[in-house]
Amino acid sequence: MKLFDVYPLFPIEIVKGKGCKVYDNNGTEYLDLYGGHAVISVGHAHPTYVQAVADQVGKLGFYSNSVINGLQETFAEKLGNACGYPDYSLFLINSGAEATENALKLASFHNGKKKVLAFKKAFHGRTSVAVKVTDSPSYVAPINTGLDVTFLALNDIEGVKKELATGDYTAVIIEGIQGIGGIIEPNIDFLQALRLECTQTNTVLILDEIQSGYGRSGKFFAHQYAGIKADIITVAKGIANGFPFAGVLISPMFKAVHGQLGTTFGGNHLGCAAALAVLNIIEKENLIDNAKQIGDYLLHELKQIPQIKEVRGKGLMIGIDFEQAVKEIRNKLLVEQHVFTGVAGTHTIRLLPPLCLTKEEATEFLLKLKQCL
Repeated sequence: MKLFDVYPLFPIEIVKGKGCKVYDNNGTEYLDLYGGHAVISVGHAHPTYVQAVADQVGKLGFYSNSVINGLQETFAEKLGNACGYPDYSLFLINSGAEATENALKLASFHNGKKKVLAFKKAFHGRTSVAVKVTDSPSYVAPINTGLDVTFLALNDIEGVKKELATGDYTAVIIEGIQGIGGIIEPNIDFLQALRLECTQTNTVLILDEIQSGYGRSGKFFAHQYAGIKADIITVAKGIANGFPFAGVLISPMFKAVHGQLGTTFGGNHLGCAAALAVLNIIEKENLIDNAKQIGDYLLHELKQIPQIKEVRGKGLMIGIDFEQAVKEIRNKLLVEQHVFTGVAGTHTIRLLPPLCLTKEEATEFLLKLKQCL
């Protein structure tokens, strides 16, 4: 049997990591400025994380959600306090797309409506409902076409008001910062007005913080820069530093009903141990503050490089725009300078390093980027 060929692959096999460095099967060291799609939050092979996962798997890796799992309760309380939503409830699943599916389903159960308002260049996942609220028609199979979704330009508050005034929408879903769309931030005024419109029209406001959350922006959630609260927040990626894990944070206005939501693997003991370790490391090592400080440094320094057209982002979620396509620059960074980066579209390099990136490592990246340019 062969693997189904769905990913274009670099001819590199990464076999080991430590902090913000990874190593291939030939022993070559790479600076990781991508974190495996923003998944590595506290660094590769952090000893506290490794010990927590090893200890838990030695006791119990999994049992079903039909029995009490005290680790889930401990994690929910710690996450609520860490992120500023202590009065919300938590539903645990396995991936960001699953979080999107459950968030939209919960919204529709709540107000009985069907339509969804999303935004151009949005990405929310590749499963059935998630792919429909993702602004990429090529991802949508014929079987996925049933959901009625309207896409508006980001920051178009007049368009939002016009649509929500119809009373047809169950939810608005928006990323704290658009990731695959090119590191595009919704305006603070727009988010504040959006919150007000959703409240007035009984529309559920869903904040997708799957990529922009968990401290990456310099706050726990990127939407907190606008001083608003969402009705539902989706989290994944950095939540467990590489273990498949995700969550839906749910406002007290929603009533839990047995059977409406469910999962086999979500909230398993091993994942909870990994996620608890991540929160402990973030707190102990002040990684959210570090993300802001190192992010500010990178943003400032990148803006001084004349070949760069534009730099966007917050914290350690940064987009670097060029006039030309970035494929050659990214390949040079990887092959000649041994630096992993991501892309968004054809003209944007995307940086999503572990939150433990040091100033020395950031400077190393800047020097290597300048050499490539």
